[in-house]
Order: sequence, then C-alpha cells, then structure tokens
Amino acid sequence: MSSSLFHTLNISRQDILSRLLDLDVVSNNLANMNTAGFKASRSNFQELLNQRTLEGVTLASTQALMRQGALRQSANPLDWAIQGEGFFQVRLPDGTTGYTRDGQFLLDSSRQLVTAAGYRLVWNGQIPDGTTDIYILPDGSVQATLQDGTRLIAGQVQLARFVNPSGLFSQGHNVWLASQASGAAQVGTPGSANFGMIAAHAVEQSSVDLSSEMTRLMSLQRSFQMSVRTFQQTDTMIAQALNLRKG
Repeated sequence: MSSSLFHTLNISRQDILSRLLDLDVVSNNLANMNTAGFKASRSNFQELLNQRTLEGVTLASTQALMRQGALRQSANPLDWAIQGEGFFQVRLPDGTTGYTRDGQFLLDSSRQLVTAAGYRLVWNGQIPDGTTDIYILPDGSVQATLQDGTRLIAGQVQLARFVNPSGLFSQGHNVWLASQASGAAQVGTPGSANFGMIAAHAVEQSSVDLSSEMTRLMSLQRSFQMSVRTFQQTDTMIAQALNLRKG
C-alpha cells in the first residue's frame, strides 16, 4: 500500500486540529464583543516540514491585536478609559502586576479601587472617607469631592506601556501579563510622551470587529468541513486497501 495515503491522512488530521484551535480563538473573540477593553486575538500558524515535503500547519501562537476600541460615554464616575497607548496596572492575588484596558472600577469596603474581578488598581493615592464624588483628569490626577464640598487631589494614576504590547500574555479576566516578547513595563504619567490620556465617564469598548470575525468563522467552518471530508475519504480508502490485502 502506498504510504501517500497515510501521509494524506496525517495532514488532514493536523488540519482538523488546527482549524478547531482557530475556531476557539474566533469564538472567544465573538463571546467578548461586549467586554470593556477586550482586545481581539488572531491565530498564527506555522508550516510543518520534514526533509522533503509539507506536513500541514500547526497553531504556533495567538496574538492580541492591541488596536484602540471606541469610547462610550458613561454616567459612572469610576468608568475610566484610556485614549491612546497604555494599560492600567492592577495587583493580582499572588502579588504580581497585571495590566488591563478595562477601566470599569468599583470602590470596595476599604475604599480601594478594584476591577470587577476584585484586583486592586495600582496607583499613588487613597480615596478619603466621606467622599461623595470622584473625578479623574486626563493626566491621571484623581479628584475627590468631600461631603462639605471641598475638592482635593486624592492621588495619581500612572499608566504602563510596552515596546511590543502584542507580546503580552493573557492571564484571564481581561488582564495581561508582561512576557519576554512584550518587554518590561514602562510606567509614566498619562498624556506624557508615548502615553495616552485618561477619559473620565467613559468606557473603552471591545476591539472585536463583528463582520470580520463572522467572515472568518464561516471560512473556518468550510475549511473544517473539507478537512473532515478528506480525512474520512482517505480513511475509507485505507480500510478498503487493507481488506483487499487480507483477501
């Protein structure tokens, strides 16, 4: 029996696995269409080669597309959006620093600014007891209004940026971690060189492009069906060849 049938079967199997992984990426993008600050990802494939022939493709990595999401106005004083480069810094449970574009913060019982997942915002300041209103300026200065009407600067929020933000590693909960590919975080004041500004009463929407993702989804479904059909046909041919040999 020609080894080419087994070769074709192996390629089809690899293609099916790659398409399934790519479908997971597209499905995750679509599922987070309404997640504030979410960044769409794309699959990076790599050809598998032996000494003489192409062996198919495999998913080498997923890459975040760090394009700016549209800003939506909000009535919540703790909804902050970054216009331009940069990430909010948050403290993770293990003490490490995570990075997010989701600026929908909450004030916990200790008057700490936290994300929806409970991660504390890393900033230089504290919300005073008796604060009735909070406002953030474009340069990251946090202004607090007290019960007697007094306004004061409660602290300063700085942003982190990376040489290669697409190299950040997704930790989950819309939080990213620095990696060797992203480079170390560079921290600076919003509005200074290479750093974006912070918009108050605003939410950065997901960067997912619905039409693009749906087109990709339909293309993947067709490719997946073709790979499955090829696999099934090749498997049938191998079974028939084995039966003839037995006969």
